[in-house]
Amino acid sequence: MSETLKEKTAKGLFWGAINSGSMQVLNILFGIMLGRLLSPDDYGIVGLLAVFTAVAGNIQDSGFAVALINQKETRKEDFNSVFWFNILASITLYVILFFCAPLIADYFSQPALTTLARVLFLAFIVSSVGIAHGAYLTKHLMNREKAIISISALLVSGGIGVTLAFKGYGYWSLAWQQIIYNIVILIGRLYYTPWHPTLNINFEPVKRMFSFSYKILITMIINSLSENVLTFIFGRLYPIRSVGYFSQAHHWDCKAHSFVNMTIAQVAQPVLASINDEKERQQRVFRKMLRFTVFLSFPCLFGLAIVADEFIILTLSEKWKESVALLQILCISGAFEPVYILYHNLAISRGRSDIYLWCTALHILILIAIIIALHNYGILVMVIAYSAFHIAWLGVWQVMAHRLIGLRLRDVLRDIAPFLLITLSIMATTYLITSPIENMLLLLIARILIAGGLYIAVMKILKVKIMEEVVKFLFRRK
Repeated sequence: MSETLKEKTAKGLFWGAINSGSMQVLNILFGIMLGRLLSPDDYGIVGLLAVFTAVAGNIQDSGFAVALINQKETRKEDFNSVFWFNILASITLYVILFFCAPLIADYFSQPALTTLARVLFLAFIVSSVGIAHGAYLTKHLMNREKAIISISALLVSGGIGVTLAFKGYGYWSLAWQQIIYNIVILIGRLYYTPWHPTLNINFEPVKRMFSFSYKILITMIINSLSENVLTFIFGRLYPIRSVGYFSQAHHWDCKAHSFVNMTIAQVAQPVLASINDEKERQQRVFRKMLRFTVFLSFPCLFGLAIVADEFIILTLSEKWKESVALLQILCISGAFEPVYILYHNLAISRGRSDIYLWCTALHILILIAIIIALHNYGILVMVIAYSAFHIAWLGVWQVMAHRLIGLRLRDVLRDIAPFLLITLSIMATTYLITSPIENMLLLLIARILIAGGLYIAVMKILKVKIMEEVVKFLFRRK
């Protein structure tokens, strides 16, 4: 049984990494092309709608996808009930948002948002049809299929987005990219999922799961507000161009840490939920996932921070120069974002969606208070405060983890500290070695190669177990 779980986890992480890695490479390529073709204003105006799209997506899901994954045994009737609920919820939400679009435009003083919102919000109606199917794929660790679906969706939608941008459609290219992405994801999920919905509509399973899922729903909404609160506030206080600079920085920060997030999230909850009656074993699995998480996230995010200037200017051009400092700050907190994913999934796997809810709710309330208190000091100060608090709040989650499975702070620090110290030392060394280089392209290449080479070399010299296991697994697959 132990070997079976270990093999499933390893395969899940492998395909999760393939999916995430391929997605990030494609996102980088399409992001660069779109960044060069579009203006900060284009990104800013679409960014203003991100919070509405995210919250609406949370409501249409209502936490039932997580509930399906977390159940020990899930019947076809459960998937069918969630399927029909998602569709009804999304249609209702779209009608409400359709009529609220003029109010959104008035709030941000951007008349163009009325039509843009009504078109862009169609994306979550499309996505609602495939939510139950996506939960099925995740529950059964069908990460190879998920990788194929995601990569195909990004290739198609990215290609269309770039084509529209090249033809001068401006922010509409970003809107249609999102809609097409959701359409292809839906087609892929319908194709690969062996379960299919029926017209035998019964909402009893939804009612049964509601006591668990509503807490997940509220928490997801709060998370979406947390992720988009700066854009929402900036859109009201600052020019649309400034919002565009922040949106671009946030875009690349998310691209970096979502590589690790997606890799971990695809296996964390189903694996932890499968052993939620064995605290000691769950603690060992959690710690191993934690080491794997920081092994990937620290070099990715801190590495992006030291090459942010060269990367932004060379790929997106000088017009995005003001995004650099914002990106560097966001990368610091972004390095710890995947650790949040682990803590979240631990609480959910223990059936404690209430802890997930209250920890996240307090997080966003305090965060909003800090941002409002500092809004007169400008965007940079607000982003610094946001990042510092985001890292500090991990302490609260650690207290909860100790209560849930007896996870000790000293063990967590023992798992994280070596990777943090090694990564910071390597990035500092790389920065000093490459500082004399004046050619920006050469500087970017040198920093990536030197930092990457040093990190792998140090991991091998120190015989870091996670590194050895990753190499052995990849070699065995060949």
